[in-house]
Amino acid sequence: MSSGATDFEELLREALAPVEPPESLATRLESALVRATELAQEELESWELSAMRDPRNWVRPAAAVVVGAGAGTALVLLRARARHRAHPHRSSGLIDLAGRTLKDVAHEARRILPGR
Repeated sequence: MSSGATDFEELLREALAPVEPPESLATRLESALVRATELAQEELESWELSAMRDPRNWVRPAAAVVVGAGAGTALVLLRARARHRAHPHRSSGLIDLAGRTLKDVAHEARRILPGR
């Protein structure tokens, strides 16, 4: 009976083994996030302030703000994570890691939001 349990445990280990995503996934995800951010920005730029008097016109700009903020945040986090993977042993402790993470997030946010 113990060999059946061992086989089951081995099957579980194989089934739950971590799988590295393909390299192209990060590139595709980043380009999709960039495109979503650009589309939201274009929608907000084409929006006219005079149209905001009617609350029925608030849906598209509100959706553009939500999509743009979400995609921009995800893009910043994705790029900061990529920087950490490129230099995994740079941090000497938890506080140093947190500081470097904040610095990387701020750097990527400045890249996405130039002039702000």
